[in-house]
Amino acid sequence: MDDERPDVLTIGRLAHRTGLSVRTLRFWSDEGAVPPVARSASGYRLYDAGSVARVELVRTLRELGLGLDEVCRVLSGRTTVAEVADAHVAALDAQIRSLKVSRAVLSTVATRGSTAEETALMNRLARLSAAERKQVVDEFKEEVFGGLDVEPRVRERFRAYSVELPDDPTPGQVDAWIELAELVRDPGFRARLRTWMELNTPVPGQGRPPGASIWWARQVVQTVAAARKRGVAPDGPEAVDMLSELFGDTDRAAVLRSLEAGIEAGAERYRTLVARVRGQDASPEATAELEWLARALRTADRA
Repeated sequence: MDDERPDVLTIGRLAHRTGLSVRTLRFWSDEGAVPPVARSASGYRLYDAGSVARVELVRTLRELGLGLDEVCRVLSGRTTVAEVADAHVAALDAQIRSLKVSRAVLSTVATRGSTAEETALMNRLARLSAAERKQVVDEFKEEVFGGLDVEPRVRERFRAYSVELPDDPTPGQVDAWIELAELVRDPGFRARLRTWMELNTPVPGQGRPPGASIWWARQVVQTVAAARKRGVAPDGPEAVDMLSELFGDTDRAAVLRSLEAGIEAGAERYRTLVARVRGQDASPEATAELEWLARALRTADRA
């Protein structure tokens, strides 16, 4: 009988040689991926050494994620492995990006202990398209800056803070975008930031308000950070001397009003989140330094 020949394999022997189940091989055979080379007198499928190699190729392609129809197209010569692989690379890249977003959302949920409703919102925010993200931020900027004669340097600073989440974001970038999107969609945050911007907007015919540029003067933050590191108290004499060096005869009450409005608005957090979304090595959030400076200014004002 043909199925007794050593060079011919029954489906059972092929299963033994390849380590696959008879059921899987029968399915592949029925789909045309591993057709029998002959039939026995009893009608059983018969395979040969070439069938073993073909099974290994089918298994490899299947493990790489190809569908059986794609495998058959490759084996029949209607397409090449390279062409199919290229298509699968693109599909896998999209899947990887989606998985990264899912991981970031779940990580944020775990950290925050979010409710089901909050989780659903974060997931929607994380999966917004680039155009939808831009719309969210543009609406926020229009509400905060619209109609204000903000000095060009400040306006350009905020305009430069465009939110551009890359196509392949890191979990940290997605996490930052979720928090930023929640922040800029908050009417309270928008109102507080608008108030701060109004304090920093010059009155027609007058110069720039005192303290208008303090949020962009990183040397001020660095000076305060160095003082805090040395253990300088905001209500001590050394702090008074430092304020004189930083602000001279500037109206410190006006500086304090701008500073407090920015702190209450969360302007520093906004700056930090935008930098994180953009994948930039942002300077550390300086809220603690600005709060120290505000306390020093209050103390000096009462003296």
